[in-house]
This record gives sequence, structure tokens and C-alpha cells, in this order.
Amino acid sequence: MAETLNLTDLPERDREHQCEGYGAARICVRIVAVADLPTRFGHFQIVGFWNNRDGKEHVAIVHGEVIGREDVLTRLHSECLTGDALGSLRCDCRDQLAAAMRRIAAEESGLVLYLRQEGRGIGLLNKLRAYALQDLGLDTVEANQALGFRDDERDYAVAAHMLHSLGVRSVRLLTNNPAKIAGLTQHGVHVTGRLPHVMPANPHNLFYLQTKATRSGHWLDFHGKPHLPEQNEPVVVSAEGAETVD
Repeated sequence: MAETLNLTDLPERDREHQCEGYGAARICVRIVAVADLPTRFGHFQIVGFWNNRDGKEHVAIVHGEVIGREDVLTRLHSECLTGDALGSLRCDCRDQLAAAMRRIAAEESGLVLYLRQEGRGIGLLNKLRAYALQDLGLDTVEANQALGFRDDERDYAVAAHMLHSLGVRSVRLLTNNPAKIAGLTQHGVHVTGRLPHVMPANPHNLFYLQTKATRSGHWLDFHGKPHLPEQNEPVVVSAEGAETVD
């Protein structure tokens, strides 16, 4: 990776890109577009990726210079239509995305990988089927398993390839999920550290968050241990009816 490249040079560099791929599915991605993305959280560039596995279009939301950089603050965010776009209170996804973009915008550089892995990789319609089972009393793990899935079907090979395509040498991850660290490390990404990324619970997602901690091994605390400052902050509902995290 030539460090003199800019993000806007990468689509041309990747025009004919092909490689052996990452992971069991041999996922190969290439950068096809880069554009400015001014947001309410700060100024970013958005990088669009094509992949050879299933045609899903992943993006990187990049702040500052990341090519050739070490210790780049990074958030892996799985797509969540109900949370990210519709403001659902059943999960903490929208809060996590907003808080990550604010935090990254305050850094010299950083990025969010927005991955098309709805419902922990089971897809939108199956996620809604899982919601219906949760309405009957199942937790998120039990609901996924009842539909014939593992509790988490996400694959981080595509994320690893995206980071390598961007020339990122190592990352600090904003995450509470040890599987993300393991998934990136497995595919050759150097993870130099982890920053907690805990959102305040609300009455609609408390059981969901507890399940993530007790069944899926996420680093969350609901048992009286000292809390991070962001865990003590209440959910703030804006005039539009969407929760925000300051």
C-alpha cells in the first residue's frame, strides 16, 4: 500500500482487483466509490465496497487520514433498519452508531465499517420473525436458535478485507463484543486495544442487553459493579421521538 494514495485514488486502484479472498467463503471486496459525507456528527468520507460473495454493499465511514495509519479508532457496526433508521427502542444500535460517529469525529482519524449483516447476520425478515418469538418470551439467542440459526451468524472476514483495502495497519476497537476482536484477529488485523462502548438501557431493551451479557459474552455490567459514565446517563428522547446519547 503506497502511503501517498488518498481515499479518492482507491476506486481506480481497485478497478481490476481480485484476490484469493478472506475466510472460508473467500470473500474479496473492492472499493468502487468515495464521496464526501457531511453529517450532524462531523465531516466524513463514505467509501463504498463491492464484494464477490453475495453482492451486499458495505461501506466505510471515514474521518481524517487512515491510509497507512496505526491504532485507528474503529467501530464495526452491523446494519439495523429498525434501530438505525426507525428509532426502535428494542435494541441499542442507533445509540451505538451515533455515539461512535461523535467519538470518531473528535479524533484525528477513525472509521465506522457499516456492515450489511442485519439481525446478527440472519437478515431483516428473519430478524422480524425472531422479534415475534421474543414477543412470546424467548430471548434473542433462543429466538435465533428456534429459527435454525446460531445465536450470531456474522462473519468478520469482509471487515478484515475492508480494513486492509483501506491501508489501515492496526485498530483500536470501540466494542463490547469479544467476537469482533477475535474475528478481526483471525483474519490478520492487528487489534491494539479496546474502548468500551456501552449505551444506557431503557425498559424496552434491558432484557436484550442482559441477554447479550449473560448468553453472548458481551462486556456489559448489570450486577452492581462500578459502571462506566455512559451507563449512568438516561436515555434522552428528542423532539422527533428518537433517542440520543450525549
